[in-house]
Amino acid sequence: MDAIRASVDIARSPAEVYGYLTDPAHLPEWQHSAVRARPLDGAPLHLGSKLAVTRRIGRRRFPMTMQVTEFDPPRSWRLHGLDGPVRGDVRGTVEPLDEGRRSRVTLNLDFEAHGIGRALVPLVLRPYARKELPRNEEKLRHLLEH
Repeated sequence: MDAIRASVDIARSPAEVYGYLTDPAHLPEWQHSAVRARPLDGAPLHLGSKLAVTRRIGRRRFPMTMQVTEFDPPRSWRLHGLDGPVRGDVRGTVEPLDEGRRSRVTLNLDFEAHGIGRALVPLVLRPYARKELPRNEEKLRHLLEH
């Protein structure tokens, strides 16, 4: 299946937007399903970093480990799930607009399913993510512009 993709324009510089997006502490502020996110090594995000992320889907909480597989400030980053029946793969890009006064954020989300995850992804997670991703980006825009 194709990755879920959404973009939003934000009236902030690429460096500011990238810094906010790649700080795990901010994840629950702008992502509806994110309950908690923290680097496992305690350091700022970098290539190879691992994060402990807890998400809430419905009433259930799902802990997972994600690893940074791409890190190119202030342009792009990628996180890939390492465990569980469903492993997310998220790639984000920040593109400068208006000579760097504004930014376009594009997020691509896909899933790698294992075991029971093969049933969960098409029936539950993909439809949920299609609704959540644009709402998350609008919340991100609102937080960074106000």
